[in-house]
Amino acid sequence: MTTAAHLRLALAESIKSPDWREALEAVPRTTFLGDAVYRHDPHLGWVPTHRTEMTTEEWLALAYEDETWVTQVDGVLAEDATEPVTILRPTSSSTQPSLVVRMLEAAGVREGDTVLEIGTGTGYSTALMCHRLGAASVTSIEYDPVIATRAKRAINEAGYSPTLIEGDGLLGYESNAPYDQLIATCAVRTIPLAWLRQLRDEGTITAPMLGWLGGVAFAHLHVSEDGTASGRFREDDVYFMPARAHAAPPRPTLQMGIGEVGHSEVDPAILKDDTALFVAQLAVPQAHHGWAEDTLVLHDVTTGSQTDIRPSPGGGWVVHQHGPHRLWDQVEEIILTWMEAGRPHQSGFGLTVTSKDQRIWLGDPDGLSWELP
Repeated sequence: MTTAAHLRLALAESIKSPDWREALEAVPRTTFLGDAVYRHDPHLGWVPTHRTEMTTEEWLALAYEDETWVTQVDGVLAEDATEPVTILRPTSSSTQPSLVVRMLEAAGVREGDTVLEIGTGTGYSTALMCHRLGAASVTSIEYDPVIATRAKRAINEAGYSPTLIEGDGLLGYESNAPYDQLIATCAVRTIPLAWLRQLRDEGTITAPMLGWLGGVAFAHLHVSEDGTASGRFREDDVYFMPARAHAAPPRPTLQMGIGEVGHSEVDPAILKDDTALFVAQLAVPQAHHGWAEDTLVLHDVTTGSQTDIRPSPGGGWVVHQHGPHRLWDQVEEIILTWMEAGRPHQSGFGLTVTSKDQRIWLGDPDGLSWELP
């Protein structure tokens, strides 16, 4: 057994997925990494690591680690970089293999299914599906033309020939519809209606969701005969890069300590909890958040409203709120509602998508709900 085959076997054994083991053992991840990846250094930024700088054994060990390897940062491929890239915005990666498998298992992909994948990326997950389902059953769309070209070359080199489309994945791909499953390997803010129209009745959408505040949820929706889709969020916490059209706009530089002064008994540090951040986002979906040491800053992109919350010397927290929306008042109210409900995880919530609106609900579809923008 070659070193690469041994490492693929070890990777498959560590992931422990009977359904995907054969694919994990067969598909060469090295083919999809290209000749370089980025490693993040807290002081230098994204540092390119080139294959030529390592021994063959070291490169193979890196490739078959159960890790996500960033391959592009702000449009700059790792193989084209000669020095660290300081912009902190990865734009393509080879996702951690165990996370890829968790996505495929969450979607319920099985033999006989046809799958539309949104976000080809390096093409590794595409190849895994081709190996198990057959290439004719797999359609994958990539927005970035450079990434799409690299992925097609790698997928073909690995011996697979699915339908590969360069274009906007948010529009789906009508020509091969209807599909049994749609899997997004990029995060979306809302579910595109085109996806619903391209799935069979009882087909599923499996997609990570990411809002501008940074709150995440993992959606698994079933499409009904009436063209709507609904489902509860899954217990998995998964993190994917946003679809470029759904990414948050840049945060402006803000002046803090302005506006109406108030007081809060809710510690803003609660928003460092992933579920609390997701809940807060339901109240202020157009807002960014950031931290300046122990001060939380919120900014509404659409209205310019802003809030900062900092510890008060007398106890509690001082709140400054400026603009037409009192952002912290809205966050505080929904956080208290969530606490009274027992602080449920995102899996205690669900999403219903219709042609008119998209609503996140707590408990069941007829329960307390909030409309997505």
